[in-house]
Amino acid sequence: MRGMFRHAFAVLAVGLLCAAGLVQADELKPFVLAYTTQGDVAKVVDEVKGKLTGAGFEIAGAYSPYDDATVLAVTNDALRQAAAKSEFGGYGAAQRVSVTKVNDQVQVAYTNPVYMANAYRMAGDLQSVADRLAQALGREKAFGSEDGMSADDLRGYHYMFGMEYFTDPSELAEYDSYDDAVKAVEANLAKGVAGVTKVYRVDIPGKDETLFGVGMKSSNDKEKYMDDRYIMNEIDFKPLRSTAHLPYDMLVSGKKVYALYARFRIAIDFPDLSMMGSHSFMNIMDSPAAIEKALILAAGGKLTAEHWDN
Repeated sequence: MRGMFRHAFAVLAVGLLCAAGLVQADELKPFVLAYTTQGDVAKVVDEVKGKLTGAGFEIAGAYSPYDDATVLAVTNDALRQAAAKSEFGGYGAAQRVSVTKVNDQVQVAYTNPVYMANAYRMAGDLQSVADRLAQALGREKAFGSEDGMSADDLRGYHYMFGMEYFTDPSELAEYDSYDDAVKAVEANLAKGVAGVTKVYRVDIPGKDETLFGVGMKSSNDKEKYMDDRYIMNEIDFKPLRSTAHLPYDMLVSGKKVYALYARFRIAIDFPDLSMMGSHSFMNIMDSPAAIEKALILAAGGKLTAEHWDN
């Protein structure tokens, strides 16, 4: 009887700890370190491409935001089909694989599909995609957040009170039809309007929805707050680099063009970033508005007086 009581008490205690968030068996983190190596970044990128295509992934695009860093956007049927099952699921239609040289070490990492599936409130958890990436590239450790978050926490995530949720995106532009919206975005990205250029495009099957990955580079110091290099220099400072945060996203869904607001999009990949101090959100305080302004122009939308003031 006494043993049964101790067992019941232990079960109750574990349950209470879990409820309090002290036992976190299902912590999810935004990035996965596949492996580290040495050598030339371009050569490692070629090797990674071979491993990915050999595992059935398609390389949708590549982006080098700064020296010694390349991001590959990858997709496959499983990702596209999963994206089609939920509202705005298109944000999860591509995963990002990064190759970054840090001192003498080359880090190969990728976005955690299960983390992203929950952050983007997708119908499934993309575990099969996570398994395939791990088989193709390896899985040394998850990183990007010290404690991680549960799936439930991710699905209701916002950085802090008053900041945007996944369901609070920027509405960049609206057109008469989906086809018109896609054509306008393609044309503006080809021109590099507002320093925004196309990295990749993924069309979602069975839906009027297309995901664009975009690079952002400023042409002058005044516009630096939207610049990928500037932002990452401020926030991506830890030994393991989160280069796969890039590129940013634009989503054409129906007649409208959207983007996740930067206070959500940056925070979901850097949830431990402090509000103030060195390497903090305070250092990129002007970036959310600057990013939105650049993306509105790239989408062919109209700026308000508030945007012109920023």
